[in-house]
Amino acid sequence: MVSATEPRLYCVPSPSHDEIAEDFVAPDGAPPGPWDLDAAYRFCERLATSHYENFPVASRFLPAHLRRHVFAIYAFARTADDFADEPRYEGRRREYLMQWEQLLEGCYHRELAHPVFLALRDTVRRHNIPIRPLRALLTAFRMDLTKHRYASFGELRQYCEHSAHPVGQLVLYVHGYTDPSLHRYSDEICAALQIANFLQDLSIDIPRGRCYVPDEDLVHFGLCYERLAAREHSVEFKELMRYSVLRTRLLFERGRPLIRKVAPGLSMELDTIWRGGMKILDHIEDLDYEVLDHRPSLDKRDFADIAIRSLFSFGRRFIRGEA
Repeated sequence: MVSATEPRLYCVPSPSHDEIAEDFVAPDGAPPGPWDLDAAYRFCERLATSHYENFPVASRFLPAHLRRHVFAIYAFARTADDFADEPRYEGRRREYLMQWEQLLEGCYHRELAHPVFLALRDTVRRHNIPIRPLRALLTAFRMDLTKHRYASFGELRQYCEHSAHPVGQLVLYVHGYTDPSLHRYSDEICAALQIANFLQDLSIDIPRGRCYVPDEDLVHFGLCYERLAAREHSVEFKELMRYSVLRTRLLFERGRPLIRKVAPGLSMELDTIWRGGMKILDHIEDLDYEVLDHRPSLDKRDFADIAIRSLFSFGRRFIRGEA
């Protein structure tokens, strides 16, 4: 495997107005190939399954013929996220994200000799996926480089429009759903998942100088960033967390109707994701909101419980003729 400091050369046709230069150097260190389409998809799957996530990527609830397309989208986003966050890319983050966006634009016009973009090109062409949500993800990763605090919840939701909403939109596109009303439900679920993850990761983000709890909420509950950095589980902090968890649960509820409005395989997938997000909030509550020095996470028992509950829920809906 090529290291991040020794990127491989990927040759493409000579540039015109918006084409990538012939000497463009891809930043992620993927082996240079040659790649055929099946091998490119297998590369994306290995990348997806080698990263820990709160929720399984492209689980068995999804139709087999769609999983590879979800893996391709995940590989694109996961690699860009690593550029923005992983220590090995320090000093080159903005440059690599810019190059990743050039590759994204290039794959909408021609085949590129890079496994992620060879697979992604096939995915977006088969499912008529616009470039907008993919670009939005890169915008969010660039925002992460400079913006580490949010003045208001509205401002945090604007960030979610780039970082979270596109994920659900892309999944819906892969499944053939373009109805804006379904995308609105998806946006609520994805924003809730993003914010639940922020609450889950306070013990990790705050030492890094990041805080996704809006400043207006800190002020309202009589807190400041310094008290969070001191890992003070005060009464005020627990009141803040209780409020934040409740608000996030309401976002999950706003998006929940989507689960009943899509095909059975996707419905099961969304139901497990929805329950997983709510389970994270349960764990935060179980810790009495003391998450400044401990990151609550889901374990195998949680995943089993989520899967069983989703199956029973789907079974009841099937009996009632709702599935």
